[in-house]
Amino acid sequence: MSKHFTLPYEGGLIEKGIPQGILHSYEKVTTEIFGESRPASNAIADIIVDSIKASEGRNFRLGLTTGSTPTSLYNELARRFKAGQVSFRNVEVVSIDEYYPSSKEEVQSRNYRLHESLLDKVDIPKENVHIPDGTVPQDQVSGYCAAYDRIARDLDLLVIGVGEQGQVGFNEAGSTPKSRTRTVLLPYKSRKRQARNFNGDLSATPSSAITIGIGTMLSARRIILMAWGEDKAVAVKAIAEDEMNPSCPASYLQLHDNISFFVDETAASELTRVVAPWLIGPCDWTPKFVRKAVVWLCQRAGKPILKLTEKDYLENNLGELLEKYGPYDKINIDVFNDLQHTITGWPGGKPGTDDSTRPVSATPYPKTVLIFSPHPDDDVISMGGTFIRLATQGHNVHVAYETSGNVAVHDDVVLQHMDAAYQLGFADKFDEVKALVDSKRPGEPEPRKLLEIKGAIRRSEARGAVRSFGLDDDTNAHFLNLPFYESGGIKKNPRTQADIDIIKDLILRLKPHMIFMAGDLADPHGTHRVCTEAALEAVEQLKAEGNAWLDGTHVWLYRGAWMEWELGRVDMAVPLSPDEVVKKRHAIFRHLSQKDIVPFPGEDPREFWQRAEERTQNTARLYDQLGMAEYQAIEVFLKLY
Repeated sequence: MSKHFTLPYEGGLIEKGIPQGILHSYEKVTTEIFGESRPASNAIADIIVDSIKASEGRNFRLGLTTGSTPTSLYNELARRFKAGQVSFRNVEVVSIDEYYPSSKEEVQSRNYRLHESLLDKVDIPKENVHIPDGTVPQDQVSGYCAAYDRIARDLDLLVIGVGEQGQVGFNEAGSTPKSRTRTVLLPYKSRKRQARNFNGDLSATPSSAITIGIGTMLSARRIILMAWGEDKAVAVKAIAEDEMNPSCPASYLQLHDNISFFVDETAASELTRVVAPWLIGPCDWTPKFVRKAVVWLCQRAGKPILKLTEKDYLENNLGELLEKYGPYDKINIDVFNDLQHTITGWPGGKPGTDDSTRPVSATPYPKTVLIFSPHPDDDVISMGGTFIRLATQGHNVHVAYETSGNVAVHDDVVLQHMDAAYQLGFADKFDEVKALVDSKRPGEPEPRKLLEIKGAIRRSEARGAVRSFGLDDDTNAHFLNLPFYESGGIKKNPRTQADIDIIKDLILRLKPHMIFMAGDLADPHGTHRVCTEAALEAVEQLKAEGNAWLDGTHVWLYRGAWMEWELGRVDMAVPLSPDEVVKKRHAIFRHLSQKDIVPFPGEDPREFWQRAEERTQNTARLYDQLGMAEYQAIEVFLKLY
């Protein structure tokens, strides 16, 4: 499937006619923003292909990286080669890093992945490929790194992705702008992050790596940086706009005279020209964009909406807004009412009331509601309070768990369940399952029988959470087990029509009036995004097939435990009482396999319920600071259509 999910346009900077110097005036690294990763990757592919063609008569020296960031770029380069649009016969590829120790046969190695994703798909001569050798003996590795550094210097073009903390290659915090190719010890946080490539097994994750240094990178004639997804947004701002800082190694690349940054709109979300584009030039002032500007002004001035003055607007470069929609007090009242109308205690619509200013219509009542949950706990983590309200207010609520979530169950949890079954006298399978656990090999898919047990554990937990809301876990909980997820490892299979057909069948069966989906946009290849794109594609196909009833079905997007919608985008805000917060927390507790020892929780050490409560309570504080009523917590949603 080719469609990628992007957020609806809500106004913004009118870039046409703005001189490039003004457009990029806040940027120390010129940054190009694209709607999503694939057009950005296509633009980078154009540069690479044109550069290769322009270098006839000599080898074009190209530095590359691995990981999820360049996936769409490598797919595009391979496609162009297959179409006869480019040859790599005169290209010399230099890879920037490798685990140490690591052999090229190991599926997690940079060597293996670079060959798998690109090199084996094009006509590059083997002798033109340079990848650090992770098998060099330790007593020889320093000399080897010095020799490799000579190979890696003076590249024609270096194309690299950046990490969430501004890493490039394995140059972690503390790397210097003079650093060269060397071995580095990977700190705990980095090993924890890299463990995703080793089925979450930290003990199997290398503690060292070989990486070219920042100084080596700076010797390239041209550098292109890439970043996709909202989890890179803070790093993108630090690299593109902030001062150079050793805590963000890629920021030293500001020293280069020929560098550009290619990002998607979510990775760009912290840049000045996105956060406050009125500081740069004229804007398209849609109603939501006006709200965005006023909320920003409130936070800048430290005032609620109705206390903003004309001086506040003028001193913060919002004179154009005053000219278009002023006077200032009218703007204040309009935005206050607009934001106030997003708040509702009836997320399915309140029957028998005037719904002209409510986010959800009063009819029909009751509604059939379908909540898509990428993993078997995203529903309660992200919108558990709204789930409770929809159920208690009499709506026919269904939840569809799109993936099994099986790889996120720790082996110890499985063995504990097996021991409990034995202690209860049901079966003695402990030794059999222990043998399955012991048969696992790092980087290889987990045994299917073990995955089936882990999937069953997660289903039982999700069913328990659904029961806690008073719903029938047999009729109202649906486990789709989408095939793309069932790879047995962290790297998933491609999304196909088979995934979409499963979703289409459920939608046709339920004919929902409201559909809730995950709106997380962190990783363009991540599970949340793949699930949402599959569900949206299913809806589009059903509409194209003549299911006119879908014209009355509205899609709402929620966010997870890490990110929240900015208030300028919010269409519905559901306040939660203290009791509902506790009930939501208890539903999250039903997912015991995800408590305390989750294999992939990211950098935040807190449990999911703690992150979820902090997020919703912070949203409530923001509404309170803007002059709205004070609530215990608020869950917010964006209406896609």
